[in-house]
Order: sequence, then structure tokens, then C-alpha cells
Amino acid sequence: MAKVAPRNEMPRQDPKVRARNFNEVALGYSHELAVAEANRCLQCKKPTCIDGCPVQVRIPEFILALREGDMWGAVTALKDKNNLPAICGRVCPQETQCEASCVLGKKFEPVAIGRLERYVADWEIAQGVRTPTVAPPNGKSVAVIGSGPAGLTCAGDLAKMGYKVTIFESLHAPGGVLIYGIPEFRLPKHIVATEVKYVQSLGVEIKLNTVVGKLYTVDELLANGYDAVFLGTGAGLPMFMNIPGENYNGVYSANEFLTRVNLMKAYLFPEYDTPIMIGRRVAVIGAGNVAMDAARCALRLGADEVHIIYRRTKAEAPARAEELANAEEEGIQFHYLTTPVEVLGTEKGWVRGIRLQKQQLGEPDASGRPRPVPIPGSEYDMEVDMVIMALGTRPNPMVFTDTPDLERTKHGTVVANEETGRTKKPRVWAGGDIVTGAATVISAMGAGKRAAADIDAYLQNPDQPWWVENTK
Repeated sequence: MAKVAPRNEMPRQDPKVRARNFNEVALGYSHELAVAEANRCLQCKKPTCIDGCPVQVRIPEFILALREGDMWGAVTALKDKNNLPAICGRVCPQETQCEASCVLGKKFEPVAIGRLERYVADWEIAQGVRTPTVAPPNGKSVAVIGSGPAGLTCAGDLAKMGYKVTIFESLHAPGGVLIYGIPEFRLPKHIVATEVKYVQSLGVEIKLNTVVGKLYTVDELLANGYDAVFLGTGAGLPMFMNIPGENYNGVYSANEFLTRVNLMKAYLFPEYDTPIMIGRRVAVIGAGNVAMDAARCALRLGADEVHIIYRRTKAEAPARAEELANAEEEGIQFHYLTTPVEVLGTEKGWVRGIRLQKQQLGEPDASGRPRPVPIPGSEYDMEVDMVIMALGTRPNPMVFTDTPDLERTKHGTVVANEETGRTKKPRVWAGGDIVTGAATVISAMGAGKRAAADIDAYLQNPDQPWWVENTK
């Protein structure tokens, strides 16, 4: 393989500037940079990059169209499989998926597929998003619970096939985790709104402020005109450590904190009168993408210092390398091999500090990562006045009201076939974080896409056996 040009870096805001604003960090490719990066693609006869994409985007085709100047052709090839490309181009971990499978990456840097996806999607938005031709109505209706990435993808694909689709969303704005969980500086809200409008343009109806499990049960939806139900409610129930002091004022779950900042628009105060009290010294517990988002939001909202506390090393941190690097550049302080054992409070019930204990790595646990082992006598106190727990989430049990036949695991996730999304309850599918626990946007989209295909296959032939075990 001949030597190829190096990967084209995407311009970004200066760390010292962006650390105090909510404008998008990554500024996107110029046309010249996009074409230069597209020219690095080998146009492989057997493109393994497609196999690395959970929604099977026609990657070589959209890149070839881009470099040949056929931008609408690039849009068509990209959106044939992906209803939310402007979102995916910003928040998907391409480095572990399509780009990890790029043939060029075996000897050189892989093609920046995600950055090209973002460029093409943003170009379409600037020109005006076009609505594709959809199949004529087939007389069947599907209820989709949740308007996050899994629900939007499933709904969009079904609408293209001719189904009448209604999304039921519990919050007052559609988008799920895309709108309440991911900060403006990573995923601007107008991008989410544009992608949601595209799904609606396919004929999908979205009912907001509608809590399934309270206003309707799954069984009531099935009994009142819906031929199938897809559960894509995500995993919005926060987890805590159950250590002393977690009930002090000033302790937040990352879920609550980010919802206040993003959905309730605390980041736009005083334009929106929904402020959030930010401590002078903030501790964020965890090192996933959600922890990075919470820490970087706290810094932008005025904290003097923000500390990440993580019980393993940087090598085991679940956050994307890009997000870890961004946080480090912005001045977030990292404390690895450290875990909290107590939140310290004042007599009036407010956080005043956190007691930490050093760890060392032991044998691998069920996740395959080394298990943290406490070091006796290593405890020490850190002065902080705000603590954010970013320890992961589980599905909210409300949707399971009056559906005891919807089998769940001990972790609260729904049991579903990973190839089809079928649950053990007939005519009910599920996908995304409600099945896997907290995962990536693109993996949820892949689950929504597989479920949509299987819903169509089943409703066209409802006499087939319902439940089969995974075959993979």
C-alpha cells in the first residue's frame, strides 16, 4: 500500500476559550478539508467499514459522491440507512466502530468517516432537508415509546415502509437523551430539532407529555388499535453508591444535573429563568462520557475547579478518548485509582467535602476490567461543595406498570432477542438502553433499525413462531 496523506484534523475552539462557553467545541470541516479527507478513502471492493457500522451506512458510496461533488448523492447514500446523520457525526464513537474497521487504518490513520458524515449532514441542513418518498399507507399502526435515538430510528424506518407510527414521549420536548443528556457544546439542540423534524416529515406523529405506564399501559395500546409496540425508553434511572452522606444538599445524579442544564436550559440563564447552583469546587464520580459531560458543564457554569474521581486508571475509563482529551485540555483535574467512601456535610446539611480512598487494580471482574481493590489506611479528605454521581443508569420501571409478562433481568433491563428486538411478550419489541443498559447512541439506533425490520416481517406474517433464542 503506497503512503497516503495524513488524516485531516477538524478545527476546534481554543481550550481556554471554550471552557467558559457552551458553543460547539468541534467546528466542522471546510469543503476543502472534507474533499481532502474523502480523497483518502481507498474505495475498497470489500468495504469492511460498513460491517463496523451498527446501522450499515453505505460509507464508500457517500464518500465517493462527496469527493466527486455530487452532494445530494452523498446525502441520499448516507440517509438510506441513517435517519440521524448530523447527530451520529457528532456523538458516535466511530473510532471503535466504522473507523476501527477501515482498511486504511491497518497501516495508516483511518478515514475520518464520522467527520465526513457530519459534513454531509450539515450541508444538507444548510440547503434544506428533503423528505424522501415513502411507501403508501399499509393500514397498520405501531406505537413507539420514547423519542430517543432507538425510538426515532425505529419510527422513521417504519414510516418509510408505510406504517402509521405514533411516538409517545414523557417529556415536553422530543429527543430523549439527545436533548436532555448531551450538552450543547457536543450536540447543539437545533441539530436534534432538525433531525426530529425530518422523522416527523415522514409522517410520524409525536405525542409529548405522555407517560406510558400512567396514561396508558402497553396492554391498553395493543388493545386500542396498535398492531405492535416498540419500547425505546432508554435508561433514565440514576444509580448511586449508597455511601454515607449521599443525601446531603449539593449531591446530584448526573442525570438530574444534565437534565437541568440541557433540557431546562440552565446554560442559557438568565435568558431562561432556570438556574442551577454550581459549587466552587465540584467532584464528579465516574469516568464515562456522561461524567465528562457533567464535569465540563460544571466548569462552563462557573466552577473554579472540577475534579473527576475514578476508581480505575485512565486505560479503563469508558469515556471516548476524544472526550477525555477535551476535558484534560479544558483544565478538568483527574484522580485515578480513587473512590469516595463518604460525602461530608455541614450541620445545616450541605456538602462540605468528600472522603476518598486510594485503590489498586486486582483480578478482572465480570466486565473484563481489573477490579479495584481498596488500599487500607489510604483515606483522605477533599474539600468540595458539590458532588455529581455519574455511575450509570437503569431503565425507569414506570413503563412496566401492569405488564408483569414483560420479562426483565435482575438489572431491570428488558429481555429481548438481540437480532430482532422481540421481547417475550407478543407484539412487543424493545431496543436501546432499555435492553442493554447505558450504551451509545448508534448502538441504540442499530437496535431500533433491526426492530423496525422485524416488526415489518412479523406483521406481514403474524402466524410465525413468536419467541426464538438469540442465534448469534
